[in-house]
Amino acid sequence: MKTLRLACAYLRDRPLGAALNVLLLALGVGTVTALILVSGQMQSRLARDGAGVDLVVGAKGSPLQLILSALYHVDVPTGNVPAALADELAADRLIAKAMPVSLGDSLRGYRIVGATHAYPLHFGARIAAGKMWDGPLQATIGAVVASDGGVALGDRFVSSHGMSAGGGAHEHASFEVVGVLEPTGTVLDRLVLTGLDSVWIAHGQEPPPVAPDSDAVAPEGLEVTAILIAYRSPMAAATVPRRINSTSPYMAAAPAIETTRLLSLVGSGLDVMRAFAWVLIATSGLGVFVTLATAMRERRADIALMRVMGATRTRVFAQVVVEGLIVAAAGAGLGFLLGHGAVEIFAHISEKAGEAGVTGFTVAPVEAVILFAALAVGAAGAIAPAALAYRVDIVRTLSR
Repeated sequence: MKTLRLACAYLRDRPLGAALNVLLLALGVGTVTALILVSGQMQSRLARDGAGVDLVVGAKGSPLQLILSALYHVDVPTGNVPAALADELAADRLIAKAMPVSLGDSLRGYRIVGATHAYPLHFGARIAAGKMWDGPLQATIGAVVASDGGVALGDRFVSSHGMSAGGGAHEHASFEVVGVLEPTGTVLDRLVLTGLDSVWIAHGQEPPPVAPDSDAVAPEGLEVTAILIAYRSPMAAATVPRRINSTSPYMAAAPAIETTRLLSLVGSGLDVMRAFAWVLIATSGLGVFVTLATAMRERRADIALMRVMGATRTRVFAQVVVEGLIVAAAGAGLGFLLGHGAVEIFAHISEKAGEAGVTGFTVAPVEAVILFAALAVGAAGAIAPAALAYRVDIVRTLSR
């Protein structure tokens, strides 16, 4: 305890130097923490939302755009495909599941998705109140839509074209909210689910009834946005995408490939920022070294007096190292607060980050490694000055 109090007293004697080192370390730790939190949560969310979907079939265009729109619901669709294509794909012996989805409209910024019951069941959805839709112009909403969107069981609404609030409203088709889903931690929480026939009706078409608990779609002349496919066997990955892309006017995109490509593009920028953050942390260690090395030259008399009063060389050495550790611990603590706070603010000001479920109120296991690295930097910066204190000659110093 005496060592700790004395170390704190010496740091208070040089407040500007100590504060600068703490700030540099905090900026580095905060940047690394924020990057790890955001990238980790985004990758986790992509994995949860894409789990169980091996292929997405849609209109020709950008494969990444198709994946982002049909699977993750963060982009506009590439176009439409015939509804009957879902039945054709479901009949393929290599395909276990073919789930059609129809996009294009929204409610207060939340996407309306036309589908069969197979779609929410794929995410393990459970009803919290009401029921699943079972007729035209009925809707079941996700947990976030209910909690943040101001939509409740029994409400009626009309859909808006597109994702912006200013999109034209389909006044002729009034939906009724018949159910609310329990939170799933997936994209389902932010969706308004309804039947495929409801989407067609909202766009002025009059389709025959489609049983919501059936995978059969089939009405001639009608279209869906995309079809989400799950393979029956690994062999399908080698044949189904190639067959669709080469022999049909449609496009097949593999979520695993496209998300890996997306993360690699984003990751290059994150790597640069992460490298800069570690430079800040290393600079803080250099600052600790300079500050303490300068202080040791001025503290020779103090150190000699400590030795005369019974302090061992080891205790003097430890005294200086503790000063470095205090600076490192303070910088790391402030850095974690800055990093988590920045992520939480980012989640509130960025609509896409909020939709992806990014939050600062979570702790990544790797933060323990960051803390250890920060303490190691502080200790390393103090080693050389501590060695100077260890070698102080008592007699020569006091004689001066």
